[in-house]
Amino acid sequence: MKDNKLIAEFMGAEGHPKYDPIEWDIYITGCLDVDSDNENAQHFFTPNQMKYHSSWDWLMPVVEKCLIGEAEQDEEISNTTIKNIYEGICNQDISYAYRSVVEFIIK
Repeated sequence: MKDNKLIAEFMGAEGHPKYDPIEWDIYITGCLDVDSDNENAQHFFTPNQMKYHSSWDWLMPVVEKCLIGEAEQDEEISNTTIKNIYEGICNQDISYAYRSVVEFIIK
């Protein structure tokens, strides 16, 4: 999933080639606090294994980073995309929140 890779890179992850040069493992450390005993544990995932689109535990740190970065965005774009992120969270609609986060990152 290309959007999962986009989000991982936004969170500071780096890609490393696997044995198959088309597939990449994404190296995540310090930006994902799930499936580990501490926040500095290292994780390797392919974009298809990432759960940004299906797990609030994965998505909420991204939302937090978007909210912190809101001041750096154009005001009109920021207001619309942040409103959409909040709407997805308030309605407990992870798909909508995920799409809104991707939109924020792209802009």
